[in-house]
Amino acid sequence: MMIDRLRAIKNKHQDLEVRLSDPEVTGDIKLFSKLHKEYKDLTELVQVIDQYELILSNIDSSTAMLKEADQEMREMAQEELYDLKKQKEDIEDKLKWMLIPKDPDDDKDVIMEIRSGTGGDEASIFAGDLFRMYTKYFDAKGWKYEIEYANEGTAGGYNKVILEIFGEDVFGFLKFESGAHRVQRVPKTETQGRVHTSAATVAVLPKFELEEINIRKDELRVDTFRSSGAGGQHVNKTESGVRFTHIPTGIVAESTDGRSQIKNREIALNRLAAKVNEAQREAVTSAYASHRKSLVGSGDRSDKIRTYNYPQNRVTDHRINLTLYNLDRIVLGDLDGIFDALKLAENTERLKEMVADE
Repeated sequence: MMIDRLRAIKNKHQDLEVRLSDPEVTGDIKLFSKLHKEYKDLTELVQVIDQYELILSNIDSSTAMLKEADQEMREMAQEELYDLKKQKEDIEDKLKWMLIPKDPDDDKDVIMEIRSGTGGDEASIFAGDLFRMYTKYFDAKGWKYEIEYANEGTAGGYNKVILEIFGEDVFGFLKFESGAHRVQRVPKTETQGRVHTSAATVAVLPKFELEEINIRKDELRVDTFRSSGAGGQHVNKTESGVRFTHIPTGIVAESTDGRSQIKNREIALNRLAAKVNEAQREAVTSAYASHRKSLVGSGDRSDKIRTYNYPQNRVTDHRINLTLYNLDRIVLGDLDGIFDALKLAENTERLKEMVADE
């Protein structure tokens, strides 16, 4: 079963290699980029498959040597066989992890919204701290980002800020961030040194290309309305706000945050696509809903995902019971430890599902 799957992957890799030299593909930049990324993603896996096949071949050779009349040759083959079987077990474990299905949205760019929650001025300041934490991480990853909307808090930070982030596997890293983030610390405005608890919420949406959005135009109702511009600074002179209604499901998404109607259409359509895709996904996986809840969660702002405790220099991710005592580094964008642990937990769950389905 596993061998058949590995052979199919190698065949696909070879087919992609042939297609990438096809003049029709090389002449289409978008198609070439898509196929090249798919080819590149499979290359590392194929290299491991080649190692695995070599080990299997060597096991067959050593097994055949056990039938030799020469005692010394048989002993040598027995030793080799012991080592080869250990290598086979190790590489099979590695392949199981590598064969875990990848979230198809992982390689997408992202629209991220950070909004202050309960806690007044301190919540806005905390939303600003999250904004700085994330942008430092983006810089370290070599990702680009643009601020689409920013409404600053009266005491600093943000009431709400929306960014678009562009790079490699952006959603694959940031998808874990949707939910409520809680901070425990002594606010600058606190005169008696008491620790307060405040919150900010983060929403992360994959950014779809228009041709990827599987929604027919005749299923949409589009409304435009007047909205203030970026940061609430502009007078309501134009109908730049956009609202999409998906008629079959009744799902609604809108945006007033962009600087133009064109940008608001893009943001609103991405929000709608994410909602419709999620609804479709839930319908397909409803049979598994009682068995397991997605690590990423619903993305609902009521889902408390993480606590940042400044007095103890502690960060706790409540979904995987992870506690780290390096908050001072995390707020400077050192998020790899958290993201690696979340990815491992998600892949462990997916591996369990794979084994259960086999």
